Amino acid sequence: MTVERLPTDWKSEAMRKRIAGRYAKERRFRLIGLGAVVLSAAFLAFLLFTMMGNGLRGFTRTEIALTVDFPASPLLLDPAAITDESLNQANLPMVTNTVAQRVLGPDADSLLAPTAWISIRDAIKADPSILSRTETIALPASTSIDLAAKSEGPPEAEAAVARLKKAGVLTTGFNWNFLSASDGTDPAQVGIWGAFKGTLLTMLVTLLLSFPVGVATALYLEEYAPKAWWTDIIEVSINNLAAVPSIIFGLLGLSIFLNLLHLPRSAALVGGMTLALMTMPVIVIAGRNAIKSVPPSIRDAALGIGASPVQVVFQHVLPLALPGILTGTIIGMARALGETAPLLMIGMRAFIATPPGGISDPATVLPVQIFLWSDEVSKGFVEKTSAAIIVLLAFLLAMNGLAIYLRNKFETRW
Repeated sequence: MTVERLPTDWKSEAMRKRIAGRYAKERRFRLIGLGAVVLSAAFLAFLLFTMMGNGLRGFTRTEIALTVDFPASPLLLDPAAITDESLNQANLPMVTNTVAQRVLGPDADSLLAPTAWISIRDAIKADPSILSRTETIALPASTSIDLAAKSEGPPEAEAAVARLKKAGVLTTGFNWNFLSASDGTDPAQVGIWGAFKGTLLTMLVTLLLSFPVGVATALYLEEYAPKAWWTDIIEVSINNLAAVPSIIFGLLGLSIFLNLLHLPRSAALVGGMTLALMTMPVIVIAGRNAIKSVPPSIRDAALGIGASPVQVVFQHVLPLALPGILTGTIIGMARALGETAPLLMIGMRAFIATPPGGISDPATVLPVQIFLWSDEVSKGFVEKTSAAIIVLLAFLLAMNGLAIYLRNKFETRW
């Protein structure tokens, strides 16, 4: 028996309620999505506002202009024979303290940074002729004076700042030393160049090891490996390695690279090899997905005109999959850039006062440097920590921007 279906009455009360309910659900879904976007943007804005508020002050330094009468000072140096050894033997810290007390008063010790004498040493090295005349040299202020000049500090520091400003010897300007120096014990003299160079060397080793091995693995598994039980085990293992906590790779690097192979501790070479182990599964997964996205017709057409399987892979499939591979690689590198736990396990938390000269020299990286500064007692390191975080975020944004540029440049639309 056939039941005749009546046409839908779209103007009935029940149908109007159903349509109104659908529209209401759509509006609620849009509002929920908009709320999620606004909430995410609010958290991001709060993070950036907090980092900028604390970190921008880290890029500035308060300095005190000290007029030094070198001929009348107890500094006995021959301008014609200035060497590093003679400067080291000149007892510049004591001379700087003596001159500062003579010019600034008996409380000069609390006004100048403990490493203020380094500025005088650098000025003499740059121009030894100043030893025969009076010269005004900008010396870094102490942490309390620096904080009081930028925001607020102890009452005695604020009074000293007011006195120095009235005398016209206190200035606050961009801290170039923060971009060119390395780690130290005085927040007035620390910089990120040593950690930044160590980061570049570590990332270079990571890229040179993980990219070719990861791409070759992806090509083999996708184009050549037979469908067998052992390839299934390899695929599952790679997917599991991509989700392993990073500290496990640090333990692996500690046991193999340091304890077994006896490679140099705290070196960018070991750090890069450890991060390469962590990054490689990400590159393999991204590479396989990019290779899968190449249409089979490309392979069939190449084989049809006489290309060998190797030519098909390297002259047709790989160039078309390269944008996705590069995007996945840079995202994996960005993840490795922010890792701290595996590098702490292999000893890259050492005090590095000079930038590394090569991949085998002791080095540290920006995330570890941020971790070390955040554990310091001095309040001067708070703004330096935030400033280093800004540099790290800028580095990450640059890498992600490069990934977007490469994707848009080499992407092929079918």
